[in-house]
Amino acid sequence: MPRSVGPPGPYEDPSAAMSAAAELLEVLRARGQDTAAPAVSPSQMRALLVVEDSAGINLRTLGAVLGSRPPSVTRLCDRLEAMGLLTRSTSPTSRREIELRLTARGGALLDEQRAIRLREMSAVLGRMEPAALDALLLGLAAFREAADGLYTVPVPGSGGPFSDSA
Repeated sequence: MPRSVGPPGPYEDPSAAMSAAAELLEVLRARGQDTAAPAVSPSQMRALLVVEDSAGINLRTLGAVLGSRPPSVTRLCDRLEAMGLLTRSTSPTSRREIELRLTARGGALLDEQRAIRLREMSAVLGRMEPAALDALLLGLAAFREAADGLYTVPVPGSGGPFSDSA
């Protein structure tokens, strides 16, 4: 049964509407992703975004943010390091900890992905009526505000994944 693509009705579940929008955003985000080099998986992309937001983060904290176990985080970082997107180094304050940082190539990949995503989003947003676009922006701002501090994931504009509001 096809889903409705029109505006949500007055009684539609907001969570269902948001979930449908998130699915569409995933499709838009993935478009063109194969053209970026090197191609990275969604979990690798999340790790790169967290490391970018928190340069010098350690493996344990990255695992906590991603909700992954230490062996999985180590393998994930092995792959990202082998692709030249991430570096690992011993912490200057504790030789037992490993710090993670993006390489220039990792930063360039994130910039390229953002440009692709911006192009895809702009194409859709450009088709919206100005009043609907204003309402969307207002709703997104309220959503970000409501989410701030609830989750240990990067929320743009919230001060990073480890803000004191958590």
